[in-house]
Amino acid sequence: MTSLSSSAATARATFMPSSCRARPAGGRGRMARLVTRAAASSPKLPSGRRLRVAVVGGGPAGGAAAEALAKGGVETVLIERKLDNCKPCGGAIPLCMVSEFDLPLDLVDRKVRKMKMISPSNVAVDIGGTLAPHEYIGMVRREVLDAYLRSRAEGAGAQVVNGLFLRYEAPKEPNGSYVVHYNHYDSSNGKAGGEKRTFEVDAIVGADGANSRVAKDMGAGDYEYAIAFQERVKIPDDKMKYYEERAEMYVGDDVSPDFYGWVFPKCDHVAVGTGTVTHKPDIKKFQAATRLRAKDRIEGGKIIRVEAHPIPEHPRPKRVAGRVTLVGDAAGYVTKCSGEGIYFAAKSGLMCAEAIVAGSANGTRMVEESDLRKYLAEFDRLYWPTYKVLDVLQKVFYRSNAAREAFVEMCADDYVQKMTFDSYLYKRVVPGNPLDDIKLAVNTIGSLVRATALRREMEKVTL
Repeated sequence: MTSLSSSAATARATFMPSSCRARPAGGRGRMARLVTRAAASSPKLPSGRRLRVAVVGGGPAGGAAAEALAKGGVETVLIERKLDNCKPCGGAIPLCMVSEFDLPLDLVDRKVRKMKMISPSNVAVDIGGTLAPHEYIGMVRREVLDAYLRSRAEGAGAQVVNGLFLRYEAPKEPNGSYVVHYNHYDSSNGKAGGEKRTFEVDAIVGADGANSRVAKDMGAGDYEYAIAFQERVKIPDDKMKYYEERAEMYVGDDVSPDFYGWVFPKCDHVAVGTGTVTHKPDIKKFQAATRLRAKDRIEGGKIIRVEAHPIPEHPRPKRVAGRVTLVGDAAGYVTKCSGEGIYFAAKSGLMCAEAIVAGSANGTRMVEESDLRKYLAEFDRLYWPTYKVLDVLQKVFYRSNAAREAFVEMCADDYVQKMTFDSYLYKRVVPGNPLDDIKLAVNTIGSLVRATALRREMEKVTL
């Protein structure tokens, strides 16, 4: 087997003026070292050897997993194909993620406190009046966030390798090693396509996104996915001022038949994008419509980057097989309706790593499939209700333009805004006021009735 290079490639972030650079790893309080106990049945590893884990993929899921594993005493290798990758992502993170993952505040480009929801008929509703002064939705650039989390993992002891995962070979005997095959990228060897290498590990964490090769190798099954298309647009300073603390969301058949269009502020530009599951070939048409809707506020802007990427719509049928498991987009952890995935990616990576550290008694024992299943059970217990509720909301309110008008109308209600923001910002189910819940139910029914009537009238006009 070819040994891994001891030096890891340095991650680079593009579009990063000096005034907006994220602080390097080693800042205030990282996650504390994990100390746990394994089951008595777990076989102890030979003296002097630690549990070896390969984390495939260097996004939020992979970075969070690699850091927690390394801190927990596990020998960790993180493989990332493209260290300067800019995933087409709105980049919104909840407030709780900043504290929970100890992210430096200068990693957050913008603190959004005003959200404008715009209906198919261009009725705009301002959201954010219920937020407390300290509350906000963080806006980050993925190339900056991902690089920071990888560098922090490296600082904790994980080895970061610039390489393309190809496949793995499963062990032929109980407690045997997995063989990871990958292309190692190193400019010094003069091989543009990389050098084929292998190494052995005891477990694999697949954090390699929607097109996960780890998932394919383990037979995780297919899932429905959306295509996200995004343009980074540098707009004049006077127009950028409008987006200083504001984001926009557009709904309507013109921008997407089953999702929404967005304009999200970044450090020195805005991200304009949309997505769809059902009409992927028309994605550029939907993007053009999104730009048209936002025309007055982004006019004069220059497109500095175009990005596209698949986004999973539901968890994969299988997320663990033996000592191989999936996290983040590879597992399918993106919510419907909102399309949120960054927090759940990082959280799943952390929870998976904690389960491995616990099962291995801080890297001194072999892990088993049952250890990885504990992570799945806990993740599903905490977040499955959120996924189901947002799935229902998408089916109810994204089915027609009339239903979207009703959805935007509902968003004007302060109680709806407070419940929505509290649940989003802190990732917990917030108990409501019974009387307000009844009022909300009545208003929802009224909005849907009006939406149905409006749809029928629109159909008559169309005919």
